[in-house]
Amino acid sequence: MSSHTLRSVVLMVMLACSQALALYAKNTAKVGASNGVPALAVFAAARTSCPAMRPDTVKTPDELAREHSTDADADFDRMAAELASDPDSMVMPVDTARLQHTADSLKAHPATLPANGKGATPKVFVPNPTKALWLSLVCPGAGQIYNRKYWKLPFIYGGFLGCAYALMWNQMMYRDYSQAYLDIMDDNPNTNSYLDMLPPRYDITGREDQFKNIFKRKKNFYRRYRDLSAFCFVGVYLLSVVDAYVDAQLSVFDISPDLSMRVEPAVIGQPALLGSSSGRSAYGVGCSLTF
Repeated sequence: MSSHTLRSVVLMVMLACSQALALYAKNTAKVGASNGVPALAVFAAARTSCPAMRPDTVKTPDELAREHSTDADADFDRMAAELASDPDSMVMPVDTARLQHTADSLKAHPATLPANGKGATPKVFVPNPTKALWLSLVCPGAGQIYNRKYWKLPFIYGGFLGCAYALMWNQMMYRDYSQAYLDIMDDNPNTNSYLDMLPPRYDITGREDQFKNIFKRKKNFYRRYRDLSAFCFVGVYLLSVVDAYVDAQLSVFDISPDLSMRVEPAVIGQPALLGSSSGRSAYGVGCSLTF
């Protein structure tokens, strides 16, 4: 310990002792005045009882520092013993009046608290996959609305409208060509609806068999695309259901921000050992994906 540090410690000790003596003398003077004892006699008795103020006591700085350390250790041991015997003695008393005032202020102003009770942190919407599935089954597109993916609605409803239009068009053409085929196949001259499928004043005399095959092929063509349009309509419906369910499932999927691809030289095969020619290896370029 340097002399400067020791001198500082001694001055702090003497200052603390002087302050304690002044406070003790003040309190003793008050007690003496209340009991009819002169303040000077009380201060003289206090000065005589304080070992640091006795005129015949002269101590070195080392002795003062040692006494201060001993007193601090004794105070620490006393506090530890009190805490061990009564742990509740170190607990601060609860200010019930202040707590009641805080509770009353919160009841009087409930709008100042956040709605979610977690501060300013916004609540993240997590869709339920089962609910999204059933909504899409009942009403196509409702699952996408529930998942808050509104940009998918034009594709879904556009697919439904396109498939419905193709279904109705092919059904109408199939019905017309079917009736024309039936009329051209019978021998009744009054059933000539097949003429509506031909250009005006078009004569097919002598070529009835050729047009019979044409009407048959057209009938089968439109029937095939009518059925295909129906399958596409069902496909769009199932696609909307699967999309709503998968989108709700992947809403909590953890995607790492480390999405990278590395291209670096690589050794393919087992390299030959030192002094051996049996190893087979080749040098090339390796590609690794991190996701």
